[in-house]
Amino acid sequence: MHPAYSVIFFTTAAGAGYGLLFALVLVATLVAVPLPPALLLSGLALAGLLVTAGLLSSTLHLGHPERAWRAFSQWRSSWLSREGVLAVAVYPVACAWAWLVWSAAGRSLTFDLLSLLLAVLAALTVYATGQIYASLKAVPAWHRASVPTNYLLLALMSGAQLLQALQLGFLDQPAKSAALVPVSIALAALGKAWYWWQIDRAPPPSSLGSATGLGAFGTVSVLAQPQTEENYLQREMGFVLARKHASKLRVLAVLSLFGVPLLAYLAGGLGWTVLGVLSMAVGLLIERWLFFAQAKHRVMLFYGGRL
Repeated sequence: MHPAYSVIFFTTAAGAGYGLLFALVLVATLVAVPLPPALLLSGLALAGLLVTAGLLSSTLHLGHPERAWRAFSQWRSSWLSREGVLAVAVYPVACAWAWLVWSAAGRSLTFDLLSLLLAVLAALTVYATGQIYASLKAVPAWHRASVPTNYLLLALMSGAQLLQALQLGFLDQPAKSAALVPVSIALAALGKAWYWWQIDRAPPPSSLGSATGLGAFGTVSVLAQPQTEENYLQREMGFVLARKHASKLRVLAVLSLFGVPLLAYLAGGLGWTVLGVLSMAVGLLIERWLFFAQAKHRVMLFYGGRL
């Protein structure tokens, strides 16, 4: 599939924002020592900025952005619509949570329930984003359960690192939640390795023979292309990435997404943590670009391509 930069930015920025939101409310409710309101509100503002920027950028991929509101009506059958509904639902809950923090109401049942609701909504929104791609049977590389799982794990990892940087900026000593950083990095790395192993070793789900129903008569091949020039389907759904380039980009993604952030965490200090966050951002962009570039639509079989 042709990598759309607006969608790449949306999934990485919004994913990091929802991950930060999840990690923030998790720490706020589970850590025994209350976190300063300034830290919580700053984290909430950063999460809101990332989510809003990502959502706005996603509209650039639409042919008619002014009609985006119509997608909300299809929530019963469309994961895209469910993602939109959940994304909008996060805002009023986040505002109510921020008001409780601002009013210094302290820990209460209302605060804990709002925190739980906010964490669930953030996780469900990221899950819905992953399910948009996992539900597409026509794209074999995406039609698997590991896709939404990876979206969730990468969001948690990026949110944990952002929260760690905020804690180092506001606190003399990082909170006990700092352990969330290496744990999330390990889980995200395992999830990504499993996904790559799946798409590399999975047998072709279809061939030109099975797609046309003529496979029983022998080997089916394309005698002539449907068009003399490249068309829209070939440009958008038949993006070709050489295997050697994909391998190099994977190594670069692993180093910048998992290696450098882990080393930065072990080194400690705000400066190293910021470096880890920046490296993570680069790694997320590479990983998400590969996610699109290495996926092919089944329609390419009719143009002589391979899945």
